[in-house]
Amino acid sequence: MNKEYFSTIYALAKKELSSYFNSPIAYIFIGAFLIVGNWLFFNSFFLVGQVSMRDYFAILPWLFLFLSPAITMRLWAEEKKSGTIEFLLTLPITDWQAVLAKFFSALIFVAVVLLLSFSLPITLANIGSLEWGPVIGGYIGGLLLAGAYLALGLFISAMTKNQIIAFILALAACFGFFVVGADFVLVSAPQFAAPVMKFLGLGSHFYNVAKGVIDTKDLFYYISFIFFFLWLNARVISQRNWQ
Repeated sequence: MNKEYFSTIYALAKKELSSYFNSPIAYIFIGAFLIVGNWLFFNSFFLVGQVSMRDYFAILPWLFLFLSPAITMRLWAEEKKSGTIEFLLTLPITDWQAVLAKFFSALIFVAVVLLLSFSLPITLANIGSLEWGPVIGGYIGGLLLAGAYLALGLFISAMTKNQIIAFILALAACFGFFVVGADFVLVSAPQFAAPVMKFLGLGSHFYNVAKGVIDTKDLFYYISFIFFFLWLNARVISQRNWQ
């Protein structure tokens, strides 16, 4: 890989990202995310009476659960339905470059959404003494979790031409991977399977990072999860099964 390889990914990702903001849908996503997230948080904040972001980061995975599939559902499905995918992949680019460009454009969009929500901890810090370790950890964990959701959603979008089907399947798959390691699921799981399920659960790793403790085990898990589904995505695209 040389500089030109990454320059191509950057150019494709920039083009994809600009298409988000050239559409009102992006601003609807951002507005809905910020309004719903802040409302749910402040709905209980004054009852708890503590200056903490813990409740917000408990809500964040569920907001991303709907936002991420909504972003990824069109990325491949729309291209396959309209036929523009054939033009895209006849360009002098590799399948991996196309996949990475779409992934990074979606991830940057989510990062922008998260950045806009940073006004919340700033507001809380002015109200009282806010512990910044869990806040930074929560945002890092949120970005990693979003990356996992996006990689999974992209893979599913590559397997269908229907955006609605891509959204529903991605929503179900993301939900499954998030709750598989949750305590209420592990209680009824066989004892020999519980450790594996806990490790596979996106939620258990997110809450570890959100505590403010960045463990290499959690980072390795997210990087491996994202890479695996991006690799599957590239494999699906390489088959050219839409033709």
